[in-house]
Amino acid sequence: MIPVQLILKNFLSYRDATLDFRGLHTACISGSNGAGKSSLLEAITWAIWGESRATAEDDVIYSGAKEVRVDFTFQSNQQKYRVIRTRIRGGTSVLEFQIEIPSGFRSLTGKGVRATQDLILEHIKLDYDTFINSAYLRQGRADEFMLKRPTERKEILAELLKLNQYDDLEERAKESSRQFKARAVELERSLESIKIQLQQRETTEAQRVELEAELNQLQQVQAFDNIQLQSLQVVQHQRQNWEQQLSFVKQQYQNLTQDCDRLQQEQSAINSQLSDLEKILRQEAEIKAGYAQYQSLQSQEEAFAAKFEEYTRAGQTRQQKQQQLTKQIHEIERQLQQAQAQIEALQQQERDIQQTLTKSGEVEAALSQLTAARHHVARLDQLQMQVTPLLQQRATLQSQLDRTHAGLVARLEQLQSTENQLQRQHRRQPQLQQAVMDVAIQIEELEKKRVYLQRVQEKGQERRHFIERLQAHQRDYEKLLGELEQKLQMLQNPEALCPLCERPLDEHHWSRVVEKTQAELEDTQGQFWVVREQMAVSDREIQVLRQEYREISQQLAGYDGLREQRGQLAAQLEATTDVQQQLQQIAAEKQHLERSLQAGDYAPDKQAELRQLDQYLQQANYNEQDHALARSEVERWRWAEIKQGQIKDANKRQAQLLARKPELQSQIAQLQAKIQQDQTDSECAKQIAALERHITEIGYSSEQHNNLRMAVRQAQSWHLRYQQLLSAQQQYPQLQTRLQDLEDSRSARVTERQKLGGQIESIIQQLQATANPSAQIQALEQQLAIRRRQLDEQIAKLGRLEQLAHQLETLQIQYEQQQQQLQSCKQECRVYQELVQAFGKNGIQALMIENVLPQLEAETNQLLSRLSGNQFHVQFITQKAGRSAKSTKKNAKLIDTLDILIADSRGTRSYETYSGGEAFRINFAIRLALAKLLAQRAGAALQLLIVDEGFGTQDAEGCDRLIAAINAIASDFACILTVTHMPHLKEAFQARIEVNKTQQGSQLSLSI
Repeated sequence: MIPVQLILKNFLSYRDATLDFRGLHTACISGSNGAGKSSLLEAITWAIWGESRATAEDDVIYSGAKEVRVDFTFQSNQQKYRVIRTRIRGGTSVLEFQIEIPSGFRSLTGKGVRATQDLILEHIKLDYDTFINSAYLRQGRADEFMLKRPTERKEILAELLKLNQYDDLEERAKESSRQFKARAVELERSLESIKIQLQQRETTEAQRVELEAELNQLQQVQAFDNIQLQSLQVVQHQRQNWEQQLSFVKQQYQNLTQDCDRLQQEQSAINSQLSDLEKILRQEAEIKAGYAQYQSLQSQEEAFAAKFEEYTRAGQTRQQKQQQLTKQIHEIERQLQQAQAQIEALQQQERDIQQTLTKSGEVEAALSQLTAARHHVARLDQLQMQVTPLLQQRATLQSQLDRTHAGLVARLEQLQSTENQLQRQHRRQPQLQQAVMDVAIQIEELEKKRVYLQRVQEKGQERRHFIERLQAHQRDYEKLLGELEQKLQMLQNPEALCPLCERPLDEHHWSRVVEKTQAELEDTQGQFWVVREQMAVSDREIQVLRQEYREISQQLAGYDGLREQRGQLAAQLEATTDVQQQLQQIAAEKQHLERSLQAGDYAPDKQAELRQLDQYLQQANYNEQDHALARSEVERWRWAEIKQGQIKDANKRQAQLLARKPELQSQIAQLQAKIQQDQTDSECAKQIAALERHITEIGYSSEQHNNLRMAVRQAQSWHLRYQQLLSAQQQYPQLQTRLQDLEDSRSARVTERQKLGGQIESIIQQLQATANPSAQIQALEQQLAIRRRQLDEQIAKLGRLEQLAHQLETLQIQYEQQQQQLQSCKQECRVYQELVQAFGKNGIQALMIENVLPQLEAETNQLLSRLSGNQFHVQFITQKAGRSAKSTKKNAKLIDTLDILIADSRGTRSYETYSGGEAFRINFAIRLALAKLLAQRAGAALQLLIVDEGFGTQDAEGCDRLIAAINAIASDFACILTVTHMPHLKEAFQARIEVNKTQQGSQLSLSI
């Protein structure tokens, strides 16, 4: 990957920046610490992979900005690409991927950020981890590989080579092996269970045949009883029909009897009605005469009713006119009363006015007193205006003095409280010192236990690894024992072949093979039990270590609390060191405050001003009580003004009354004359007189009318009897016809009832001739029910046996299938066990590291020879002899490691004995060799090299050698970027990218 152009907007410390890499081969990125040099390179990793040193995604956005955008154009595999990554604060990221074509850039962006990221990795063939471990030599990472322990160093190399995927494969293979092994055990248990169940097949078949024979016999007996039951049910059904018919005929017979009785009662009722009608018809002449008299009286009453209506209308009209006249007279009388009331009110007002006018002399004297009192109040008001500001000023001064006094008292109380608190702290100082020492001793003890706990944990891990190796040996021995036992079993056959050459064995060779196999079997069994014993001992050791780990962990539970307590106690103890000085200062301040409060000499300026104001107010001789008495004197004589106004008003009202009185007297006389005239000569009075004459002419007598009404009511019974006569004349022939019809109906029902009686006797005879089979039917039904239950039980039992037989057939098929599955599981388990060994640390991973290290060593020494002038040489050691005391040189056990031996002109020395500059050159060579190796393994050419390492550890000669080394390897790369903050180093590079931090963010300047 070769950078072409980088455009930043609001990324970390950059607001707007553009960097064109075209024409740059070896360049230096320089600037002060914190200027943004590394941020410039972080932008490349963030644009392509979305990775940076920021902990949160929004942290890459410039402070105060809402959006970040990085546009990076680069060349990879002879093709130019462009990546644009943007993000909104608090939102999501957007990623665009483009490829250059002759007409511009064409989008390769996928459906989402993840899909687009996968496309980028597919094209550049370089992920983030490989990039930062190859092309990007970041700050503080050069010596990481060298400072690790050999075992950790090997793990780092495996991680860089991405061998951890084989750990995942190993775990997956282990899991699959465990699953297949568990499945095999499960299948073996299942096969054993199925085998036991299949032994029931013959017994089940015999029970089924016997049960079918019993079932056939029961079914034949049941069929015979069903036929007999059906014949009896036919006879019972016939008897039930006769019984139903008998019940129906009896019901009809009873209904006919009831109809005959009802018809007889109805005939009696009609005969009674005919007798009553005959009585009415015999009184026909008398009823008609009475009805004629009733009609005459009713005509007379109607004539009197007409007179009554006319009499009533005339009386109502007269009453209305009388009410109208009364209303007119009442209105005039009301006006007369109002006028008389006004005359009386005028007379009362004259008396009141005369009484008011008699007090005019007294009012004049009171007005003189009121004027004098007002002059006195005016003088006091003027004096009050002069004195009031002074009084307000005095109140303000007094309030300020009171607040000052209260503040001094509060300060004195505060000092007393602080003094008490400081004295308590001073008395606690020895206790705090002792508490700090006690807590420190406890923490020291717990820290020792923490170290011991770590050793216990390491010991437990070592024991677990040892048990895993023992388990592997146990599986190998179990497999070998099985093979040896199988071989011995085969050799028991007299015609057995040789297990090795498969040739027939004579007696001598057969005995030798058997003895050798038995000896090998015994030896293997001995080794097997040794492994089992070691496993048991290791398990007990692990249990002891676990118990010890739990106990120590419980003891360490309060470690953090003790450290926090130690910090708090130390802070409290430090705070007590200057308590004595504070107590002296507080005592001096308290003495000063008490003296000021006792003497009252606080705020002397305000107290002098207060005394001056009191002296001036005393000279002014103003008294608020005298002022209030003067105001009350004015109020006491204020009534004279009111009375003076009342006298003036009384004179005006007296003149008005004298003019109003004659008018009212004339109005009263006119109203009295109007009342007398309306009572006799008005139009309404004349109409009332005419109506009274008309009422006399009508001649209506209420007494005669009432007598006539009474006679009509008495004769009204003849009208009712006349109506009864007309009804009797109409109903008499109808009732006679109805009586004859009832007689005919009753005779017909009597005849029909006699026929039904004969049918009843016939049905009873048939029932008596046929026996009732109910008891036989009930007995047969009980027998059939009992036998039906027996059949159901036998059928259910037969069904269970057939189901069991079917299940056994299914189990037989399942047994055969599971046998095949068991063989397959065992085969798969063996395959995955072999894969576990292949994917383990001692398998493919160890082989790959062994293959990679020579290439890494050669590349490192080649680079180191350039950097050191052929002074240093590096060698990687992957195995070394163990330090066991029992081991000898011949049988010493080799252990895996990754030691780095560094040789110079003085011999081979440890890495820690080299100076900072020498160590940096060694680190740089190994780091660069690793970078090339990782890039080659990723399938990408390492065309870009970014060196973001500090040069401060190098002397002048070392810096020159590093620059010379960079120039020497420049031909291997298309672009090399070196980051430094040392001014004299940037002069060694012709192309420089200078970064400066300003108020507007980091700024770039390029010089070539």
